[in-house]
Amino acid sequence: MTDSATTSATTGGSTGDDTTLRVLSTSDLAGLEISLADVIATVEGAYRTLHAGASDNPRKLTVTPEDGHSVSYAMLGRDGSREVVAVKTSYKHGLDKGRAEQRYYTTLTLYDDVSGLPVAMMDCARIGSLRTPAVSALLARECVAPGARSALVIGTGTQGRLALPFLLTALPQLDRLLLAGSHPAGIAAVRQELRVHFPDREVELVTDLRAAAGDADVILATAGGHTRAAVEAGWLRPGTLTILVGHGLAPSTLHRADRIVATSEAQMRVTGTDMADAAGHLPAVDTELPAVIAGITAGRRSPHERIFAYNSGLVVTDIALGHRFAQLAIAEGRGERVSLWR
Repeated sequence: MTDSATTSATTGGSTGDDTTLRVLSTSDLAGLEISLADVIATVEGAYRTLHAGASDNPRKLTVTPEDGHSVSYAMLGRDGSREVVAVKTSYKHGLDKGRAEQRYYTTLTLYDDVSGLPVAMMDCARIGSLRTPAVSALLARECVAPGARSALVIGTGTQGRLALPFLLTALPQLDRLLLAGSHPAGIAAVRQELRVHFPDREVELVTDLRAAAGDADVILATAGGHTRAAVEAGWLRPGTLTILVGHGLAPSTLHRADRIVATSEAQMRVTGTDMADAAGHLPAVDTELPAVIAGITAGRRSPHERIFAYNSGLVVTDIALGHRFAQLAIAEGRGERVSLWR
């Protein structure tokens, strides 16, 4: 399907001045079938288009009250290959409370930049839950040491549950899968997701984080802000790749790394302040993932480098994956048309 045909399909065949907005709910998106490989390919394509200069991804805006009980983000971007403009909002409340008391809402609104018509407004939770581990898988694929066989995931929340299936999709040679978590329901969910996608694989629950970190070739930290897990640089052997999505790595893994890779250095300086040293300093990034994906720079330069990779969301990846979901949903007649501007 060509880009213009794709855009036409996404708008549901709307013509003229039809400004009806298709609203896709959580349940509308939950039933859509999409493979992990499709998600990774979609996200990778967004990075390639961004690096080629065809897409726009401005720095995100952040609002946080003084007491830190909530955080809000607003992100605007344009996907040049799909010719789609989108706005993403993200609001999390109750950061000073336990996980069960927290509230999280995120939306993505897409506009067709060829026809000038709205495409869809959707719950962005599933998109984010797939996009983020897909990015981690790409970071792992590009930065892992040769011969890597073991992976440790820290955390059993939304990101922890899909981390291993995505890692295995990108790195099928991994044959030892480790998990550090303390919530029984989360641990069970991680095992269930692994069983769905890779029924022949098993995960080991670790009790000694330091020993597990010393054994792992790839460490993916996805834990929430209340975690007590904090892997130190001194625990890691040469060649280890650490990827930070949430929490679970101490700042030393960043500051003592031989090489630092980020999805975006600008985003890291907005959302990665908890990894700053005592003086509030964050080290410079050596390269960014879009350049690595495009083959301009190397993710890894030697087998012995200890690499720190920072995974922060770029809205162009949400746009690409959201557009893919909109295509699938419209093809199945999902969602509700709303005359918002009438």
